[in-house]
Amino acid sequence: MKTFLLPDLGEGLTEAELVKWLVSVGDTVVIDQPIAEVETAKSMVEVPSPYAGTVHELHGAVGEMVLVDTPLFSVVEEGSSAPEKAPEPKETTPVREVAQSYREEEQAGAKAPEGGGSGNVLIGYGTPEGLSAKARKRRPRNGAGNTPAPAAQEAASTPRSAPLVISPLVRKLAKDRGVDIATLNGSGAGGLILRADVEAAAARSAAPAAPAAAPVTPSAPVPASAAPSAGAVTGILDPRSGLAVASRTPINGVRKTIAQAMTRSRSEIPEATVWVDVDATNLLQMRSAMKASDPNNTPGLLAFISRFVVAGLQKHPALNSRIETNDQGESEIVGFDGINLGIAAQTDRGLMVPAIRNAQKLSARGINAELARLTEVTRAGKATVAELTSGTFTLNNYGVFGVDGSAAIINYPEVAILGVGRIIDKPWVVDGELAVRKMTELTLAFDHRVCDGGTAAGFLRFVADAMENPASALADL
Repeated sequence: MKTFLLPDLGEGLTEAELVKWLVSVGDTVVIDQPIAEVETAKSMVEVPSPYAGTVHELHGAVGEMVLVDTPLFSVVEEGSSAPEKAPEPKETTPVREVAQSYREEEQAGAKAPEGGGSGNVLIGYGTPEGLSAKARKRRPRNGAGNTPAPAAQEAASTPRSAPLVISPLVRKLAKDRGVDIATLNGSGAGGLILRADVEAAAARSAAPAAPAAAPVTPSAPVPASAAPSAGAVTGILDPRSGLAVASRTPINGVRKTIAQAMTRSRSEIPEATVWVDVDATNLLQMRSAMKASDPNNTPGLLAFISRFVVAGLQKHPALNSRIETNDQGESEIVGFDGINLGIAAQTDRGLMVPAIRNAQKLSARGINAELARLTEVTRAGKATVAELTSGTFTLNNYGVFGVDGSAAIINYPEVAILGVGRIIDKPWVVDGELAVRKMTELTLAFDHRVCDGGTAAGFLRFVADAMENPASALADL
């Protein structure tokens, strides 16, 4: 029988959430057949089987977090027989020893005991018999040097219970939620503490204690407005607003990654913003003419704008860089030989930024084709970690949401982001005459450490001029 361990899925990720099993126990599988779907903090990934045979065991339930290098599934290879099922253990209360740190527990299993007992420790479990004979013979004494009373001696010699918890993830979750795992009764096998136990305890601790009943006096009537309405949600009340809590959504997975990146961007990057109104009438007219003659091979507006952005970054490479700290602790501006243009895409799993790698090598048509492919795989949750993390500059088309502008947050660790607003009819002066034109707004947020306003304005003006005179711009690209 072969047991497959969850591999490192990229970027040093240490865990993944089991989203869906694609096979069942007893199914016959072939090499490279998808077995499960897991979601990391970066993307959704299908895990293929490296073995052919019959599925013997699925390690984990949907919704559970699986650590890297822990069993995911087991397969009985062709020609092999399934191992005999071990007898069910008798229900006994496991003996626990004094809680140790995770690293100490991890090392304890490698230490041979001097006395009886196995000495093996599976994180959170232990065998007191594994203590050395010397340790068993030592007897604590009281302050006067006398042996304690029998009751005190029994209490001192009784090992304190350590929580039955295997996963470091569960320990960290308990620490983050302020839950004392030593007080929990695990719902897992043998009292094992699971993630659900910690989350349930955290939810209970969040509930405010019921106030003591106060005597009702005629002089303190309860206002009618204070009485709950018939349709009110019963449950936990928020002490600040006085409203019933309708839901609690953990910030984890992709949403947690987005939150951390946005928080770090705001706290570490001294950003500045510049913007400009752009007359996109000529660009729309040019694209309409191209579509009329070649409807199946005309790039979209975003592809044209992307090509202008790439050209602008080639003229102003400071905006296509990154700030890093070297081995001496000094900050450096890291420039790149190439442009990976990130395109912000809204998905059911949150805002993703897949990157068109080496976009400077592509024409508007090439960018359009790659943009369509990346959008499809990203919204399907199939984009790779490299596609989602390799960007060096981000273009965000928030105009599709019907807004004109936005003070965008830079996609850390990049140093700039360009936003494009909606294109609408507006009055605009052309050659001294008032006319109705197709107008949009470009907004550039940039890291003021890598360049000054002149560089940012020069880049923004280049993109705006290219959009206003697209034929001339494309002739030079």
